[in-house]
Amino acid sequence: MAERVIGKIHRVNGPVVEAFGITDAIMLELVQVGEARLIGELIKLEGARAIIQVYEDTTGLKPGENIYGSGMPLSVELGPGLIGTIYDGIQRPLELIRNATGPFIKRGETIKALDRKKKWHFVPAVSVEGVVAGGKSTGKRNKKDAGIEVTGGMVIGTVQETSHVLHKILIPPLMHGRLKKLAGEGDYTVEDEIGIVETEEGEKSIYLKHEWPIRVARPVRQRLPLNIPLITGQRVIDTFFPVAKGGTVAIPGGFGTGKTMTQHAIAKWCDADIITYIGCGERGNEMTDVLTEFPKLVDPRTGLSLMERTVLIANTSNMPVSAREASIYTGVTLAEYYRDQGLHVAVMADSTSRWAEALRELSGRMEEMPAEEGFPAYLPTRIAEFYERGGYMETLFGETGSVSIIGAVSPPGGDFSEPVTQHTKRFVRCFWALDRQLANSRHYPAISWLDSYSEYLDDVTPWWDEHVSERWQEYRGEIMELLQREVRLQQVVKLVGPDALPDSQRFIIEVCTMVKNAFLQQNAFDEVDRYSTVEKQMKMLEIIVTYWRKGSAAIKRGMTLIDLKKMKVLQDIMKMKFSVSNEDAAALDKLLARLERSFAQLESIYA
Repeated sequence: MAERVIGKIHRVNGPVVEAFGITDAIMLELVQVGEARLIGELIKLEGARAIIQVYEDTTGLKPGENIYGSGMPLSVELGPGLIGTIYDGIQRPLELIRNATGPFIKRGETIKALDRKKKWHFVPAVSVEGVVAGGKSTGKRNKKDAGIEVTGGMVIGTVQETSHVLHKILIPPLMHGRLKKLAGEGDYTVEDEIGIVETEEGEKSIYLKHEWPIRVARPVRQRLPLNIPLITGQRVIDTFFPVAKGGTVAIPGGFGTGKTMTQHAIAKWCDADIITYIGCGERGNEMTDVLTEFPKLVDPRTGLSLMERTVLIANTSNMPVSAREASIYTGVTLAEYYRDQGLHVAVMADSTSRWAEALRELSGRMEEMPAEEGFPAYLPTRIAEFYERGGYMETLFGETGSVSIIGAVSPPGGDFSEPVTQHTKRFVRCFWALDRQLANSRHYPAISWLDSYSEYLDDVTPWWDEHVSERWQEYRGEIMELLQREVRLQQVVKLVGPDALPDSQRFIIEVCTMVKNAFLQQNAFDEVDRYSTVEKQMKMLEIIVTYWRKGSAAIKRGMTLIDLKKMKVLQDIMKMKFSVSNEDAAALDKLLARLERSFAQLESIYA
């Protein structure tokens, strides 16, 4: 950072520093505050006065100390080496800091985000003559001068970042000009020059890395329809409340309802290429579990560690509150970078409520007018800006990629009417409401089938029709209707008892109990049940719907509920989630055939 004094400290109020004598400064400029060189961001300018948000502990700062400007906004480094790294909210690598300074982060510590010594094997994808390794031209040859025309987002080479991720080296998004030089295949560090682009402003060097401001969304060519589901392997999500790739989800729930556990399951099993996990204001013990468990988890698709496709951002509740506010933007910027490489990225933000609390604290210290429950008036705008960075995109270079954002919300006391939950509902299209009663009864995932919804249902139905079954939405709708009817019947049962109901209504309760226990409830620790393919989900759903249809028809013909409950096949149906593996679809077909034979035998008795 340049040694450029732009002002002096006037007043210190927690993480908010008021400065005076400001000269030659810009909004959102990255600065260093005091002689300790604490990292901060200039967030308000008024004449020669400025307000700076400091991302570290400001204890010991004194009025009159210098403030140093950088001339650039708060940015992150983007390049090979991000995968498998644990960063704090402003992209400082925590493991490197621990090795250098011990278990505590010293104030003013500025270790670079990407390793400067490690060499990466670079394979060029284009030459200055415009020839790609595969024989296809990726740029227009300029006949007058040497070099080819290049634009932002163009792929000029690749680096094997992990065994799972082929990292594409991109021309920075806002750069365009003529590629005059490109390095040949070889090993380079992120600081080695690998190319030169001649732009209107002059020659600019290309490296394996580049920087991008965290508060600015990376540009794309266009948004695409959200019609491909993000398969999570969790039946209550994929079948009942699906989310599309590029979609946005809120997971609200009180303490202990399983928000973090649900996000862990999705992070492990979803079919995204890259996972960005943001621990925003989380308790230290929860973040410790993430940091210790993720490296041990095995990616089911590759058989390797889950960290081979994961970036972790750890900003615990005891870290500076202003860095918590920045951590959300840091995480989504990293996700956009991998999206621009044509990959599908899932962002887990845990939790946006604590991010909103950081906004509230900073707003209060800046003496801004509070709105509902003390949150700043711009809270809805900030929430919208965050979630709108998700989407299924066509990149600047014509590839497709997506950023799916799954944000946990921690409403105090489980009150979904509080501002963060209500404003989040305005800007997301999928809502997985966690229910405390389900969590207390050890029903996980504790996603309420009454309060949750998904607006992606009609969008992803064509995919299910083409890849799984055309009867998916029909079966799903039938079960959802039954679950709604069961709620009303349970109210009657509480008043008069189940024996007062006719068999036709008691059968609805029996079927819904089967749905809850045999389908919706899922054991994350069971080798078979922790993940279900869409084919297995569909066949399980078909078995339950068949039981409902044939059973309700049999009761209308005079059969009793006791007779139906005596069928031996029901025990196997209740255990099918554990007993039938994802690869053994034939076993579920046999189970369906047994169920139909059992009904045929009963009907022959009553005939």
